[in-house]
Amino acid sequence: MPVRKAVIPAAGLGTRFLPATKAVAKELLPIVDQPLIQYAVEELVRAGITNICIVTSSGKEGLADHFASAGKLEAALARTGKLEQLDSIRRLHEMAEIYSVRQNEPLGLGHAVWVARDHVQDEPFVVLLPDEMLDPQRNFLGEMLNVFDETATSVVAVHEVPHEEVKLYGSIATDDPSASLIAVTDVIEKPDPSVAPSDLVLSGRYVLDPEVFEILTKLEPGASQEVQLADALGVLARRRQLNAMEYVGRRWDVGTKAGYLKAVVTLGAEHPELGEDFRSFLRTFKP
Repeated sequence: MPVRKAVIPAAGLGTRFLPATKAVAKELLPIVDQPLIQYAVEELVRAGITNICIVTSSGKEGLADHFASAGKLEAALARTGKLEQLDSIRRLHEMAEIYSVRQNEPLGLGHAVWVARDHVQDEPFVVLLPDEMLDPQRNFLGEMLNVFDETATSVVAVHEVPHEEVKLYGSIATDDPSASLIAVTDVIEKPDPSVAPSDLVLSGRYVLDPEVFEILTKLEPGASQEVQLADALGVLARRRQLNAMEYVGRRWDVGTKAGYLKAVVTLGAEHPELGEDFRSFLRTFKP
């Protein structure tokens, strides 16, 4: 069955960015001139996925609203001849079907994915974490979908990190980390570096069989007393039903202030309208 649907978990409180996120969802913070959530949706659309469910929480209704039709704004832009801006606004509600469900309690990433089970139903699906931003000039997710189509086995993206940083991620175990398609034997959430199975960690991109919902339903809370998606992936891996693809390229952890600023600077310097002026500023900038 082809993959048609995606889930974007976006129910977190965004406490790392307080006070900016007290009234504005973290996923609506802009990278130059478009919010994080839009980069996530555009990545899915590039891969051919246009049925997208955003998992939200109280106060984050604006995430779905960003992609809704805005009649008054569109009329005002048309009336004043701002046609380029009008096209960019219309594109938001034309490029994908956006749905939302609410996670009423912060019970973990695994629980956030499980909340979307009625939308996904009995179909394979993508999970994309907007905190993990991959190079928008690439279509790595599309490559993952091709592998899923060929193998009919769940596949996750991984990247290599310095050994001391493994404790921040879910780490995979494998007998052959250099393979182009890595057979995963286990997944450990936020392991101590002394017992981490590898320095290959989850990158926030997952193409999953719906079997994962059955696993999540029975899963006990793990790290931080939350239902962890990594633990469910570990179950799949021990059933020999999980592969991984290593992502090598530009990536920004925009869930941290430092990663967010690096993404802003990098993509600002590459912006088709602002890039030349911004690069000139950066060459002369002295802190």
